[in-house]
Amino acid sequence: MSQKFLVTGGAGFIGSAVVRRLIGQTDARVCVVDKLTYAGNMASLAPVSASARFRFERADIVDAPRMRAIFSSFDPDIVLHLAAESHVDRSLDAPAAFIETNIVGSYTLLQEALRHWRGLDGERRARFRFLHVSTDEVFGSLGQDGLFDETTAYRPTSPYSASKAASDHLARAWGHSYGLPVLVSNCSNNYGPYHFPEKLIPLTIINALEGKPLPVYGKGLNIRDWLHVEDHAEALLTVSLTGAPGETYAIGGGAERANIDVVRAICSLLDELRPDAAGPHARLIAFVADRPGHDARYAIDAGKIARELGWRPKRSFEDGLRETVAWYLANPGWWGDIRSGVYRGERLGLAGA
Repeated sequence: MSQKFLVTGGAGFIGSAVVRRLIGQTDARVCVVDKLTYAGNMASLAPVSASARFRFERADIVDAPRMRAIFSSFDPDIVLHLAAESHVDRSLDAPAAFIETNIVGSYTLLQEALRHWRGLDGERRARFRFLHVSTDEVFGSLGQDGLFDETTAYRPTSPYSASKAASDHLARAWGHSYGLPVLVSNCSNNYGPYHFPEKLIPLTIINALEGKPLPVYGKGLNIRDWLHVEDHAEALLTVSLTGAPGETYAIGGGAERANIDVVRAICSLLDELRPDAAGPHARLIAFVADRPGHDARYAIDAGKIARELGWRPKRSFEDGLRETVAWYLANPGWWGDIRSGVYRGERLGLAGA
């Protein structure tokens, strides 16, 4: 009998990659729960939405009666909790939504998962899992040396990262206090197809195609560890199926890059794949005021998940970035709909300045 996955935030960037993989590469049944805020996009699920194994519920994870009804009717074996407000700049402008969704919503989901788990029979109860998907931003900023791992102390610095740190602690507490088989993952920066265009890589690609300035915060020297979303989706399924309850897994791409180098690499790819008669795309780079409290460097030691579960990223950053740029060139309809209404590339995150 195929397993049943309940995926919260399944219409988002990472969630939709997980769902596409589940439907396309396994025999699992999948129920997506998504509120469809600005970053949720049913078009990201179009490749699999016609499957008889796919189900969609438009719902807010804060709504306990609705969550209870979905748990009851779908009867999941595994919960992949990805629903979250996730953009630092937006959290600086409007932190309330981050507290509500990331903290209160995670609490609500944990309570309903606990209720569901306690009602399962012995075998199904033993194999039930709740994977709480989080971020490396909960650890704060690294210096020039060192890597985040599963033992790194928490030092969140933005409303977003603080809300995710709180939900991480809640998930572990529900595991420790109530026995719920919880796992936690902390990932580095994701990139790839279907990425909402407020984030650095898709924003740079689309602005360049439209001949608009390519905003780079400060001097562009902030460093991130880049992980392709398809590699991350594979890691999440690996953790949920073979990880040990109570454990945390750090998931990284092993691809540290300064922001300015990422932007320049995108410009070079676009010069090759979609030349601009007006000149090299790098002419559009515009250094702008830095984000308040901008963390200097993130990087992950993904040794534990490699040793214990056998997962390693398959894509180099160079190959993944080329693939990503090519996808945006080939899919203007997907991002054009977003640019025409929900988000037009405006600067966010200055309310805290």
